[in-house]
Amino acid sequence: MPELPNEAALTLAPDWVCEVLSPSTRHVDLTDKREIYQREGVTHLWFIDADATTLEVRRLDPQGYVVVAAWRDAAIVRAEPFDAIELPLAVLWET
Repeated sequence: MPELPNEAALTLAPDWVCEVLSPSTRHVDLTDKREIYQREGVTHLWFIDADATTLEVRRLDPQGYVVVAAWRDAAIVRAEPFDAIELPLAVLWET
């Protein structure tokens, strides 16, 4: 975004969304919200599941979201669109 808009709401879709799945909203995150993100053109969608200690990365293509990669546990990953940096997944599961 070249400059902050002077409006109460944004109309530009983000390039990336990360959903943290929980038992109470998992079904909505994986269906309804995913469809909204697709419709609005969000390029990258991450699903973090703390119970399963997994990260799934999806990228939007003309047919919809495709799974780019999935990791679990203590993997150290380079995940689109932030693949320039390493992300140690273990920090997500620490309590």
